[in-house]
Amino acid sequence: MFKKILIANRGEIACRVIKTARSLGIATVAVHSEADANARHVRMADEAVLIGPAAARQSYLVGERIIEAARATGAQAIHPGYGFLSENEAFAEACARAGLVFIGPPASAIRAMGLKSAAKALMEEAGVPLTPGYHGANQDADFLAGQADVIGYPVLIKASAGGGGKGMRRVDAPADFRAALESCKREARNAFGDDDVLLEKYILEPRHIEIQVFGDTHGNCVYLFERDCSVQRRHQKVIEEAPAPGMTPERRASMGRAAVEAARAVGYVGAGTVEFIATQEGGFYFMEMNTRLQVEHPVTEMITGLDLVEWQLRVASGEPLPLRQEQLDINGHAMEARIYAEDPDRGFLPSTGRLVHLSPPTESDHVRVDTGVEQGDEITPYYDPMIAKLIVWGTDRHQALARMRQALAQYRVVGVSSNVDFLARLVAVPSFANARLDTGLIEREHDRLFPPPGEVPTDVWLLATLGELLREARRAEQQAAQSPDPDSPWRAVDGWRLNGRSGRQLVLRLGEQAQTVDIQFEAGAHRLSVGPVQVLARGTLGLDSELLAQLGERRLRAAVVASGERRHVFFAGRSWPLVLVDTLHVGGAGDDHDGGMRAPMPGKVIALSVAPGATVEKGDPLLVLEAMKMEHTISAPRKGVVKGFHFAPGDQVSDGAELVDFEGGA
Repeated sequence: MFKKILIANRGEIACRVIKTARSLGIATVAVHSEADANARHVRMADEAVLIGPAAARQSYLVGERIIEAARATGAQAIHPGYGFLSENEAFAEACARAGLVFIGPPASAIRAMGLKSAAKALMEEAGVPLTPGYHGANQDADFLAGQADVIGYPVLIKASAGGGGKGMRRVDAPADFRAALESCKREARNAFGDDDVLLEKYILEPRHIEIQVFGDTHGNCVYLFERDCSVQRRHQKVIEEAPAPGMTPERRASMGRAAVEAARAVGYVGAGTVEFIATQEGGFYFMEMNTRLQVEHPVTEMITGLDLVEWQLRVASGEPLPLRQEQLDINGHAMEARIYAEDPDRGFLPSTGRLVHLSPPTESDHVRVDTGVEQGDEITPYYDPMIAKLIVWGTDRHQALARMRQALAQYRVVGVSSNVDFLARLVAVPSFANARLDTGLIEREHDRLFPPPGEVPTDVWLLATLGELLREARRAEQQAAQSPDPDSPWRAVDGWRLNGRSGRQLVLRLGEQAQTVDIQFEAGAHRLSVGPVQVLARGTLGLDSELLAQLGERRLRAAVVASGERRHVFFAGRSWPLVLVDTLHVGGAGDDHDGGMRAPMPGKVIALSVAPGATVEKGDPLLVLEAMKMEHTISAPRKGVVKGFHFAPGDQVSDGAELVDFEGGA
């Protein structure tokens, strides 16, 4: 076994590898960019080495600097995590030349599976079923358009070197093909340095099922069952589970054998994933092989009781696989939800900022949180905006689903937008609850998942107000304790008056909804009025913003987190980012930007879709912005004329920057 390894990655996977290595008595070295100088994985590791500026292309993607760091620290092996250089054959070869063990498959296997087109040809020879399509070398746009006509619409354009949903578009009609092809190629070129694409027949109502495989240097290869990754947005996985609902033993064995054959065909060693598109009727087709550990590997660990990172380390050190196929079995059901800093209501745009408040559910034998950040850390625009992976286990899917709902209700994030409320709605929709799964579930359930804003419940206004009053009282006590006269009555905030009770008002707002709360001070309590509702309110506010409230005869548990002029109320499994309105000066950080023509986040302008002076309709694309490795289209908010652009292709823009000089029509 190794004495010291270097982790050539960041975030939750780096933290996870460090944790497992420590349990095996292996010392760890973290590498980091300037932006990650105080990141959690850096704080956890035994040693840390700076490898470059914030941009991944100047740090985490520079293999020479990583190898140099390994040599300088005496590391014997490099664990690549996933993403970055984990599937880079040149990096794997460079590690070998440097006398370092690459904790992953041999470079030949990465090469064989790294390009989807070549991998499909190899799988065809091995007898693994393939989706109908074109995966040849001819990349001429006219030729590809002709191939799409032969395949029949809808078709899927996919970056040959891609992954993670980047460089992928569904096209439903010939008229849309060329624009989609151009966008795919541009995104693939920026993300992978290779703009080759392949075409596949788009299977209607497909399921995305993948098989976890593991091989060693002694010729052994096993599959550790399947994961259902059908629930996706923009071709990126949102919720994964294992085992796949409705999977028969016969189909599992058939897919497992096909996955092992795929791995054996390339002499695979280490952890890998063979991904299939499956039909509702039970058929399946090879899609691609990821030659690395997958983000969703924890659900496999939960149902098998195994540590796949430990298996990686043991196999890479030359040991045989710890178990044979007949020794593996499934215990219970597991689900994983990816907690992202993003705004689902704005097309899942990534969000950046400081994690002012981060309170995940308590971990236990059946609830696990894998994360690379802690409260106070920054979500930057340089890397994937994942906050954590929330994993739950149950004896069956019904229990796992109940635990996922409960855990999401306990998850609290303040400082950036998050998808927690969206995930809570997603696991509650009947199609997901009843396991009617396919990759179009989110689009099909759009109305349930993106309901129009409703009225803010009265309890939320009351809880926000009580939380604010308790926060004021605590602040006054702290100030009094630090003063020369801590018992002075002038420091009290209990509203005492000589000739009767005093009152005040708080004004709160959420979007277009504003609410004035009348407050009357009473002994040890406050009488709060919201419209016709009046209650006597008292409670305690913990330092972690937990609020134990009594409203009249009811006792409620919530959290009220202050961040600037926001008062984030977490109650009954939902959150409300209210604004505390300064009635002397309305405005500030709590106001919403007119975001239609502004940059939704820092990024780079990569294309202008119309010329200055053009008349456009509402929804017409105006320009394309690249941010966090994905393309985002800025569209016209209404009919009007594009007078000009403030930036040219290639320009970097800051969050909220004005992009277009736009004159709306009548």
